[in-house]
Amino acid sequence: MAKESLMKQSLPLSLILGSRFFGLFIVMPILSLYTLSLPGSSPILVGIAMGGYALTQVLFQIPFGFLSDKFGRKSIIAIGLVIFALGSLVCALSQDIYMLILGRLLQGAGAIGGVISAMIADLVKEENRTKAMAFMGATISLSFTAALILGPILAANFGVSSLFWITTFLAVASLVLLFTFVPNAPKITYSFMHKSSEYGVILKNKNLQIMNLTNFLQKGFMTLALLVIPIALVKGFDMPKEDLWQVYIPASLLGFFAMIPAAILAEKKGKFKSVMVVGILFFVLSYLLMLSQSRAVFIFGVLVFFVGFSIHEPIMQSLASRYCKAYQKGSAMGVFTTFGYLGSFFGALLGGHLYEFFSILSIVIFVVIASFVWILIFGFLANPAMQKNLYLSLTNSTTNASLEPLAQLSGILEWYINESERVVVIKYDKHIIDEDEILEFIDTHLAQHFIKGE
Repeated sequence: MAKESLMKQSLPLSLILGSRFFGLFIVMPILSLYTLSLPGSSPILVGIAMGGYALTQVLFQIPFGFLSDKFGRKSIIAIGLVIFALGSLVCALSQDIYMLILGRLLQGAGAIGGVISAMIADLVKEENRTKAMAFMGATISLSFTAALILGPILAANFGVSSLFWITTFLAVASLVLLFTFVPNAPKITYSFMHKSSEYGVILKNKNLQIMNLTNFLQKGFMTLALLVIPIALVKGFDMPKEDLWQVYIPASLLGFFAMIPAAILAEKKGKFKSVMVVGILFFVLSYLLMLSQSRAVFIFGVLVFFVGFSIHEPIMQSLASRYCKAYQKGSAMGVFTTFGYLGSFFGALLGGHLYEFFSILSIVIFVVIASFVWILIFGFLANPAMQKNLYLSLTNSTTNASLEPLAQLSGILEWYINESERVVVIKYDKHIIDEDEILEFIDTHLAQHFIKGE
């Protein structure tokens, strides 16, 4: 029953996010080659066309997250999907690189990635959140794999514009899915503890800062790789562009299967930080291998890259959602996702410049140095396994004000009431206080506000 509930809560939203990623990435394997063929194009404009959507994601992700906290997730997701559909339509109708860039910018303005992550976090208990995020990551991975396979084949047979028409259709279908199958988020009221400036708290949170940097670098390295891989294979190793799927299929599948043990190690064994560091080392190894003049070694480097990228995916968003307060979830995930798209944009822009004016060696040097700095910073991340949740059923007359004595307990991080289910969620630091101490305090001071036996 729990699995069925988890599936019901996360599947529709995962499909919406997966279809959106499919639409964004179906053009990525051939976009650098396609834009280079347009009049007036240059490697720098190629980088903007590839990463331009990420720039508008940066601008709109935080406002979308903030609005979703204030006005509800569903309506904001719907607005984002409409904007994404319009951007895809502009791309489909574009006749030159500038109109294509405009369409990509508009696609990115439908910035709902953080809102969807926040809504999944709303619907799913924290103990099951890594599973839900892993499921979402698996859906994105499958979408990514399908996009990398189908993109070159469909573009070769029907033209690049057909890919944007497909994306437009998927955006409209996602709107139908949103209002037909996505459950409403529970109504939450928060404790009196949450009175400080929202973004001030988020931006000062050391753990969130580290996770934001992590998303920035991971997405930046991905965009760098997707810029370099097709150009190197087609222009450097004379591989026909319609054969690129022969590299992307095994790479994506290998990454998909690597995701499962990574999620298990992180959640069941509490090895979040270790798994993340292994993923970073895979990035370093992959870019070093892609320096090779041997096609086989280069392709092996591509395989290694996809493994490193995929083992991060089910962990990063779950980690980020654990370090913010419940009332900040939409805003915090908006900031987190913003940094990811900022990384995508700068990865594409930096990659275009480095590739044009220097060589792939300059890209590899940058990645290696950035990776080791990244590992050093990651050492300061707190262990999320120390934060636990206690779920208790409330009487109908209980309010947050009546639960204020909980603030007397050292180690209570926050509490909030799920009004829809009449349940209070108490988050605590198990290094400071344990569940028995909390229950004993409740029996002494707050027993009248809880239903016995729950």
